[in-house]
Amino acid sequence: MKHSFIGARLSAMMFLQFFVWGAWFVTVGNYMLKTEMGDAIGWAYSVGPIAAILSPFLLGMVADRFFATERVLGVLHVVGGLVLYCSPMVVDGAASSSLFVTMLFLHTVCYMPTLGLTNTLAFHNITDQEKQFPLIRVFGTLGWIAANFVVSKVFHADETALPLQIAGGAGVLLGLYCLTLPHTPPPAKGQKISVRDLLCLDALSLLKQRSFLVFIVSSTLICIPLAAYYAYAPVFVNTSGLADPAFKMSFGQMSEIFFMLVMPLFFARLGVKKMLLVGMFAWVARYGLFALGAPAGTLWMILAGIALHGVCYDFFFVTGQIYVDKVAPVALRGQAQGLLILVTQGIGMLVGAQVAAKLYARVVQGREVDVLQGWQQYWLIPCIAAAVIMVLFGLLFTNGKEDAEQE
Repeated sequence: MKHSFIGARLSAMMFLQFFVWGAWFVTVGNYMLKTEMGDAIGWAYSVGPIAAILSPFLLGMVADRFFATERVLGVLHVVGGLVLYCSPMVVDGAASSSLFVTMLFLHTVCYMPTLGLTNTLAFHNITDQEKQFPLIRVFGTLGWIAANFVVSKVFHADETALPLQIAGGAGVLLGLYCLTLPHTPPPAKGQKISVRDLLCLDALSLLKQRSFLVFIVSSTLICIPLAAYYAYAPVFVNTSGLADPAFKMSFGQMSEIFFMLVMPLFFARLGVKKMLLVGMFAWVARYGLFALGAPAGTLWMILAGIALHGVCYDFFFVTGQIYVDKVAPVALRGQAQGLLILVTQGIGMLVGAQVAAKLYARVVQGREVDVLQGWQQYWLIPCIAAAVIMVLFGLLFTNGKEDAEQE
């Protein structure tokens, strides 16, 4: 009974954790267009990757060593939630975009470290990580779906400040809730701060293995076209005339739950390389469907592209995490996972958000009559880029010793 109660409390934490992110992340692009800040959408989706790059330093130097995890979570969520709630107050036309993006950056600096901290707290307070954690983590995906449903389907607030305020309020609530969670000592208490650990320098030795090098380079490169989806797909869905765009985007998270459950079956039959290739191909197919469906706003093509998110995310990102865990020696697994996050969620997504913003400004922004034709051009470019990277990965990633071990 005690373990089930702890599981329920941790599940509630995960639900709110991703409710906060999902409530504003999908709608902010449409809100910025509505408030004449469309030129800064690329920067709004760049602050998260920048914060992802900075968060290991914040955690490695402070949170992991000196403060209990639940207290760090509480403070970060309360501060980040208040900043996000107040962010619409600085909006006053296009001239306010820099200040608004700065507010988003301050929020993400608080939020991004909590993604790792919630996992740390959950792992510390459960007895069987492999069986219990997936059941707890799935509530995070449900929280994201619930957030999209509330702000888009219930309040129809995709182009308003309400999602930011709901997310900010939920962040404060989560922060207060975290303070009630079981005491979780700092995981690295008493350990010296190592520059090698913070910069993942020891994990770089894994790049001597050809397959791992190809994997890291390919993962970094493919996240550049991938960023186009996260930053501008909700804007595209809204422009195509689909009602409640954020709710439509949540279909991707719904498919993610299904594919997460069936993923072990595919993994046993396909192995790492084919799983990664299927994940990459899903991104190519998604962008292809968007490009084909854009001129006429073809509903089924757009929704099919969104629904591919389960394959896109689970087969590429989750498989990549599993691959790294298998390849890296036990002593380097933490650093290796940190390196993967740094190059994908950090560097790749940051470069990608900036490239996507320039592409949007060049082929979509300013069009009136033929705006959907512009969207077709927009989606064709990441489609081709992802296809090229997929082919190169397929040719260069060999089934070396580290791959044979997992297969």
